[in-house]
Amino acid sequence: MDRKNILILRIFFLLLCGTGSWLLAHSTGDWDHLRSNFLIGGLLLGGLVILVDILLKGFSLRGLTALTFGLAVGALVAFLLSASPLFEGFDEESEQMVFLVRLGLFVILSYLGAVIALRGKDEFNLIIPYVRFVPHDVDVPMIILDTSALIDGRIAKIARTRFLSNAFVIPRFVLNELQSVADSPDPEKKARGRYGLAVLNELRNMDFIDLRIEESSVSDIKNVDAKLVFLARQLRAKLLTIDYNLNKMAEFQEVQCLNINDLVKSLTKDWTTGEVLEIYLNKEGREPDQAVGYMADGAMVVVNDAREHMGKMVQAKIVSAIPSAAGRMIFANFVKVLD
Repeated sequence: MDRKNILILRIFFLLLCGTGSWLLAHSTGDWDHLRSNFLIGGLLLGGLVILVDILLKGFSLRGLTALTFGLAVGALVAFLLSASPLFEGFDEESEQMVFLVRLGLFVILSYLGAVIALRGKDEFNLIIPYVRFVPHDVDVPMIILDTSALIDGRIAKIARTRFLSNAFVIPRFVLNELQSVADSPDPEKKARGRYGLAVLNELRNMDFIDLRIEESSVSDIKNVDAKLVFLARQLRAKLLTIDYNLNKMAEFQEVQCLNINDLVKSLTKDWTTGEVLEIYLNKEGREPDQAVGYMADGAMVVVNDAREHMGKMVQAKIVSAIPSAAGRMIFANFVKVLD
């Protein structure tokens, strides 16, 4: 629900509280004396409820579940203690004291249960159709990594730059899929799987990375891509992948997807005419005086009057840049050989 709808709902609720208190004053029979007091009281009560709503901003379904679970456990323990023989055998004069002790037990144990559950130190399960959740701290944005992102490996280099402050989430079923690829009898798949596991260990060893293993079980969904999208929706997380089909599926279901290939394309420098670049020349060009080199992003650079400098790092001045099937092709004139 967006901010505009929430604001409308809050105004409607405040008006409803005021109207309800006005009608309540009218039904008491002392309309003239009580209507202003009831109206003010109703509006204050509505404002207090809205204030609590604002203070609970960011309090997720997981937090509510943890709070409810803790209160229930604390109340249950308090009930068992108050019903135990410890509170039997007192005379009538002590009934008030016993009642206060039982009330104190209920309040104290309910509070302790809620605090312990909210800290998330102990696991508890919540069934929300098809998913068994294990609570995490969710005060930071999360990014779910799929198998393709781990096997690709570039995520480790991106993480090392510290540009991403999100928590990285690895679902258990992704780990299982990665392990099955690493155990494949196909040598090529086996190598890719082992590389993905190595990337995962590299991420784990970065002490500045918040890496979480999500134990959620999506047993009623068989397709791994569908599991990832469903889990991302439930956790309000982003998906990081290089899988085109997963990207499209996520977009269709309004899940934000981060594609490493799109990131690489967006970081490609736009060279303009007149700029001077440095390029290593490693092969001959089509024309007799041309030599060719490649930029880090794969763009091919054709340098005029540079064939005799092949195998060297040179400076060249750009004269034109055109798109090609492989990306871009840059034409430049030789300036000088770099030492």
